[in-house]
Formats: sequence, structure tokens, C-alpha cells
Amino acid sequence: MSTRVRHTDVLVVGAGLAGLRVATLLAKRGYSVVVIDRRRDLTTSIRTTGIFVRRTLDDYDLPDHLLGPAIRRVVLYPPSLRDPVELVSERDEYRVGEMGPLYAAGAQAAVDAGAEMVLGTRYLGGSDGRYEVTGQDGPMTVHARFVVGADGARSRVARDLGLDRNTHLLVGAENVFNVSEPVESAAFHCVLDPRLAPGYIGWVINDGVHAHVGTAGYSKRFNGGVRGTLDEFSARAPALAEADRSPAGVERRGGPIPVGGLLRRISSPDGLLVGDAAGAVSPLTAGGLDPCLRLSDYAAAALDEALQTGRREALRDYDGGALRRKFTGRLLMRHALAQVRHPLMASAGFQVLRTPFGRAAARKVLFGDRSFPDLRGTSLARDWAKSVTVSDT
Repeated sequence: MSTRVRHTDVLVVGAGLAGLRVATLLAKRGYSVVVIDRRRDLTTSIRTTGIFVRRTLDDYDLPDHLLGPAIRRVVLYPPSLRDPVELVSERDEYRVGEMGPLYAAGAQAAVDAGAEMVLGTRYLGGSDGRYEVTGQDGPMTVHARFVVGADGARSRVARDLGLDRNTHLLVGAENVFNVSEPVESAAFHCVLDPRLAPGYIGWVINDGVHAHVGTAGYSKRFNGGVRGTLDEFSARAPALAEADRSPAGVERRGGPIPVGGLLRRISSPDGLLVGDAAGAVSPLTAGGLDPCLRLSDYAAAALDEALQTGRREALRDYDGGALRRKFTGRLLMRHALAQVRHPLMASAGFQVLRTPFGRAAARKVLFGDRSFPDLRGTSLARDWAKSVTVSDT
């Protein structure tokens, strides 16, 4: 079988929110864009819970009918699951998205903008503007002026471009149950227990439509493996009715979560990284949907300038090191959380949450206005302000 050849301005590897965002913005500016993804159906193999925070909901025009009810209440539990601490915001803080349909809607938006979507296609590798892929119709060589690595925490594009790769990873797993009855008040339940979630938290989000029960942590610290631990937690998780715990029809999700902060080297003259591939995930909360969208806006601005001017060095302004410094506090807290290895340590630390200081600190983390850092004062920020409208989807 002969190898097909395709020429394009930009090859985007990965059709998650980050890759689709970049593809849509560039296609709207008239560039030819090819998006590939190994999945044949973007509504399958979901890896994220899909928690959107208030700032994302305020700044991005997401399809409202694909978002669950607003959540204002967070309940924090010690290892015993007794006497939790409840925090309530005066604002709508979270909504859980139906990620499969959201990916499908994002792909349709990219196609409507003029991008070409090639699903069921794996990236094999390449360099210097020549990239090999293979799919249902056999091998294909893509000649692209630039390549975008939106291919996840263990990015192969990062390897080929000689860029930094994620080394500090959690592994997460989640069961999604259908809820039999609506709840009076949607809530985000968090369990601090290093046996359940070594270095992170276990969670239950019951918004009256679905119940997401999950855990994440350092893989080597799970005594029964992450899946075994999750199944044990699902059997006793708070805020989930007994009738809703049936394994029949449960959707399972999971995958690696980079929590080492934004990588320093995320661009080269041949392309750049976005989303998990760039480490655009909060080191503390492991939230990645807001950072992936905002970093994708910067990526589109950098590529727009490079494509317009023909100056590959324009991608130098897309610098993870400049942004990484903004994560210093969250990286320190990540290190502290990683040291909690025994339930007694978690229980002792939980007592701080019962104090006014502890509650105020928790509210700042859970309900604060901080988001992905901006690049004010840099040339990339000026280009972004000129060429990218945040609500432009």
C-alpha cells in the first residue's frame, strides 16, 4: 500500500479540548489545519471528570445544555468519613460537563471553522516538518509548517520536538454512576485519606444526574492498585445512595495526571505543546480544563504570528518558564500534600480545617479567583489580545 501525502499549515496531534481549541482558532484565521486522534469516536475513552470552574464558565462560551447543575457546596472529609467540614460559596463555583458530547461539539466547531478531522489515526513520529501517521486508510505522511502536541501527559510530539516531558505524575481513576433520584443540593465531596488517595484526594460529585466517584494518587503507593482501591471506595463513598452503586452500566475513566507544573520548554521552531502535554495542570488541585483552554489561546496567538510572518523564532515567546514561576506556591503545596503518608497525619492536618484560619485557606483554594497565569507585559500577551477573543469558540 502506497503512503498518502498531505500538506497543511498546522498538524494538531490530539483532539481533546486543548487541541480542538487551537485548531478552531487557527482555522478561523484562514490557516489549513489537520487534526488527528487515535480514537474513532471522540465520545469514548474519556479520562477527565470534566469539572469546570467558575472562571472558565465566565470566560468561555461552553454549551450550557452539556453542563450539569451548578455546585456551590464542598464537603471535606477526614479518613474516618465522620464529622466533615462543609463550605458553601455565595457563587456558582463548579459545573460538571458531559465530556463526550463536549468533545464532539468541539470537533464540529473545528470542522465548521475549516479544520480537517482525521480520526482513528495514530501519530508515529517525525521531525523537520514531516510527520508519519497511520489510520484506517493506511499510512500517511503529513508535511506541516508546524505541529501541535495535544497528545496527553506522555506526549510523543514532545519527544520528537526535543521539548520537556512530564515526569511528576499522579494516576487517577473514576467510576461514573447514573443517579436514580435528583439531589436537593449538588455538592463536591472530597476525602483526605492517603490510603484511598496517596498524595491527593478521593472525590464524589453528585449533581443529581450522574455521580462521579474517583481517586488519584502516586501509583506506587496504592496497596490494592488504583482500580481496586476505587472499587472499595465506591462501595462506601459518601453522598451516593445504595441503589446507585450497581456496577452494571458504570462508565470507567482514568489516566495519568501531570502535577509537576507547567513545563519550561514547550515550544521549538517546529511546533509547541498544549494541555497535559505541556503540563498545563494545577499542581495542587490537578485541575486541567481551565489551564488547557487558556494556554491554547496563547498557543494560537504564537502560531498565528509565526505563520503570518514566516518567523519560526516567534514561538520563543511561547515560554513555559515565564509562566512556571506563577505556580511556585502551588508546587510547594503539592510537595507538602505528597508527604502525607499515614491516616493519622491526614486526621491531624484535618483539624486545621476546623479552625477559622483553615476554613479561610480552604475557601481560597476552592472558591478563589486565581486561574492560569497571564502574560501581561509580554509581546505574546499583546498578540493574544489582538488576535484571540476568549469567548470565541
